[in-house]
Amino acid sequence: MGIPMGKLSLYTLCAGIPPYNTLPIFLDVGTDNETRLKDPLYIGLRQKRIRGEAYQKFIDAFIQAIKKVFPNVLLQWEDFYRDNAIQQLARFRNELCTFNDDIQGTAAVALAGIFGALRMTGKSIQEQKIVFAGAGAAGHGIADLIVLAMKEAGSTEAAAQASIWMIDREGLITVNRGDIEEFQKKYARPKGEFRAGMSLLEVIQGVKPTILIGVSATKNLFTKEIIETMVLSCDRPIIFPLSNPTSKSECTPEEALRWSNGTAIVATGSPFEPVIFNGKRYRIGQGNNAYIFPGMGLSVSFGKIRRISDGLFLAAAKALGNMLSDEDIQEGSVYPSINKIRVCSKQIALAIIKQAAGEGLIDNPSLDTLESKLEDYMWFPEYLPIKYENL
Repeated sequence: MGIPMGKLSLYTLCAGIPPYNTLPIFLDVGTDNETRLKDPLYIGLRQKRIRGEAYQKFIDAFIQAIKKVFPNVLLQWEDFYRDNAIQQLARFRNELCTFNDDIQGTAAVALAGIFGALRMTGKSIQEQKIVFAGAGAAGHGIADLIVLAMKEAGSTEAAAQASIWMIDREGLITVNRGDIEEFQKKYARPKGEFRAGMSLLEVIQGVKPTILIGVSATKNLFTKEIIETMVLSCDRPIIFPLSNPTSKSECTPEEALRWSNGTAIVATGSPFEPVIFNGKRYRIGQGNNAYIFPGMGLSVSFGKIRRISDGLFLAAAKALGNMLSDEDIQEGSVYPSINKIRVCSKQIALAIIKQAAGEGLIDNPSLDTLESKLEDYMWFPEYLPIKYENL
């Protein structure tokens, strides 16, 4: 229960959602860990993990119960296996108000970082060529939201998708590679463009990308040669090693800055200390989902949003990107200081509510004095003094 309880604590801490309006849920479908199954103190379900049809029936029953008991609930999916995460989100996103933080929250915070980086380069989202190292659910979630942002900026869907290259452990994903999964086909490169299975370095040499995103959970994947190759064709490469924990980061911020001679714009998925390079201090922005999901929860809770669309996450990403101050930019950080998280959550919630009203996802929306009403709604702990004489 540690993860759902921790997440709900962040909803309250970062966005002021009343704690008595939250409920942690852990779905136990068994385990294949023999050590746990043999442990007399193991409190989980003592059976092998269920899969396939039995697993889906269990999830379906859970959703139907949730809809019956809590018809206006916001359900956040967390820490589901890649294929299950994609499948359950697609299966239920139009049945109730729900989102997957590992897919959509990660996408929004990554896109917000890109918006912040583009404020430093002066370039538009439509001009970007993006290479993904890692082609799982998180990478595709980020790619989908980038495509939505490019379309909003005027690109066609085909042109936006064509600006993205995906690489997994077998190399570049192409349509003529026989081992790709269904959800990976959207960003598979056309036959004849590049050789199937090309390495990350070969793709960067051929594509000359402006953005490199790491969601591979592979330490040291971004080598000195890869970073130096990016710099040859891009004066301010955007390099986001987003895998966490720190031990799985594709490179360190210090390496990215040193190998790019200070030209790289860096954000990470794990926390890193500031980097001093050539006498300048760089504050490394962490693409932490805590920037996004509490504000999403606040907007739904206060605004009574019925469904969560991709457009709401795009609104959240733009709002967070706009929160970047001149001081943040001067420090080389693509995210505001985490100390401003409550302010960020409020601004994100305001943007989401306005977007939801525009999409017709709120009944009878009232946007008058919205900000002051939202501030009044946000919960703050009140610690009453202890009267020792009554103890």
